[in-house]
Amino acid sequence: MENKTTGNTEGIRASVLARLDSLYGFETEEDEFLPRELMKILAEISCAINREIAVYITRDGEIVSVAVGTDCDVELTDYRLRRNAERLSYVRCVHTHPDGDGRLSDVDLSALKIFRYDAMTAVGVKNGEPTFVQTAFLTENTEILMPDPVRWYRVPDAEWLAQIEISDEIVGRENARDVADRPEKAVLMGIESTESLEELGRLAETAGAQVVGAFLQKRDKPDGALFIGKGRAEELARDCQSLEADLCIFDEELTGVQVRNLEETLRIKVIDRTALILDIFAQRASSAEGKLQVELAQLQYQSARLIGQGLVLSRLAGGIGTRGPGESKLEMNRRRIRGRMTELRRRLDELEKQRNIRRKSRERNEIPVVALVGYTNAGKSTLLNALTGADVYVQDQLFATLDAVSRRMETPEKTPYLLTDTVGFIRKLPHTLVSAFRSTMDEAVLADVLVIVSDGASPEMLKQHDTVEQVLEELGATEQKRIEVINKCDAAEVSPVFPGAVIISAKTGEGLEDLKAAIADALQESYAPETFRVPFSRYGILAEIRSVGRVITEEHTDQGTDVTAMIAKEDTERLVRKYGAEILKKD
Repeated sequence: MENKTTGNTEGIRASVLARLDSLYGFETEEDEFLPRELMKILAEISCAINREIAVYITRDGEIVSVAVGTDCDVELTDYRLRRNAERLSYVRCVHTHPDGDGRLSDVDLSALKIFRYDAMTAVGVKNGEPTFVQTAFLTENTEILMPDPVRWYRVPDAEWLAQIEISDEIVGRENARDVADRPEKAVLMGIESTESLEELGRLAETAGAQVVGAFLQKRDKPDGALFIGKGRAEELARDCQSLEADLCIFDEELTGVQVRNLEETLRIKVIDRTALILDIFAQRASSAEGKLQVELAQLQYQSARLIGQGLVLSRLAGGIGTRGPGESKLEMNRRRIRGRMTELRRRLDELEKQRNIRRKSRERNEIPVVALVGYTNAGKSTLLNALTGADVYVQDQLFATLDAVSRRMETPEKTPYLLTDTVGFIRKLPHTLVSAFRSTMDEAVLADVLVIVSDGASPEMLKQHDTVEQVLEELGATEQKRIEVINKCDAAEVSPVFPGAVIISAKTGEGLEDLKAAIADALQESYAPETFRVPFSRYGILAEIRSVGRVITEEHTDQGTDVTAMIAKEDTERLVRKYGAEILKKD
């Protein structure tokens, strides 16, 4: 949009209008609240045309609007660079009073409240020169802080700029209390596909946000500074403002620099897909271990995104001028994060030791494990409840449950096993989560049988299945026996697209008996009851059988001891190779 002076411009010479238009290019330094040179220009022009002039300056020091009024007023507009009507506008309004009076009027103060400017400033001008300046700021409960007028050349730039930050924090705090009960309005931005963006929308809704807009920009390579490029970022800023968005969620992982640059451009909160998933995990974690894992993942994510101001903030660079007591805020944050991460890892290691003890107990008793794995919201928890009568939390949400839950079951042949529900997988699963939830995901790695549950009602089922395969490969869970299950046949027409897939509805119970039979068959391939006859002279074999199998019956005879045990076929074969086929009882 062309930068032109607006308002009551009729009758003003073209050369004067051109000079007013040139104010859009005026450069204001970051440490200047109101440049002296700008005041001189405004005073000269305002006195020459005998009209009030208003300029709007952003926190970045850019003049974004110039307007002309009459000799006694200028129309003050609702010029906001922030969507949220309850927050400060991100611009300060500076206008002239041609009568030389630099005091703010009641109308000025009313406009400050209505439009929530960062600051409202009046500059008295007379005989082509500035006289006095007065500024007002919003504070708690929309009260006004109004210092006394000062001489134009004594404007306290640093003090007034600092007050803007203070006012913004106060108003933001009040606004946070006001909006705590309403969902955040989110705009989505992606560069991959519509399907991925739709899933991002479901993630946002799961986190409690209200999606008000979604945009896709096909790019082969993200922009290093703004991810989507400067032009698209500026267009997105307008979209966010028109949609009254509170935050923008990107479908890819952003760097700390990209987040900072995008927030400066969009002027709303910016998060990426990883931060969104971490937020959902933080909401869903219920066990002590789950909460520790989520916190560790969040700290790992944050530590990679701490941004400082180069070497000037760091005392780790060494050399003259950097030694001495104290450290930068950046390094303090890093040190605290590192310390907290160390403590979390120590506590998780302790929990992992307890988990390993339980695992060894299971292994000692030779109880096989069947793990339910699959894409998030495929219906694993509903299936666990349907098969075992458990009461695991179930909701039509992504990542409704995070903690591994196990229940004991038996096959029709009375072979006991543990059925375990694991955390759901998702495309672009953050590496920090894979690392932090390693012990929980190891349930899949250590399982004897994997039941891969797919969402038959999802048009993305095949892609979701590929994602599950990729995560399992990353975890090293590639050797176990697998049972393919296609769930939700009650909600959609399902075909067995995977060879040998069992089609079920965990909700209605359809196909569950077939699934139980498939689990029993898979376990039978690995574990089977075997009867050994151990003579009295070789009683050491009995101890070895007990160490690798679960004894079902034990009967003493004249020839020795007959032991029937549930044992893995490879263990049976190993014992036969070691002690001979005569240790097996013949019918």
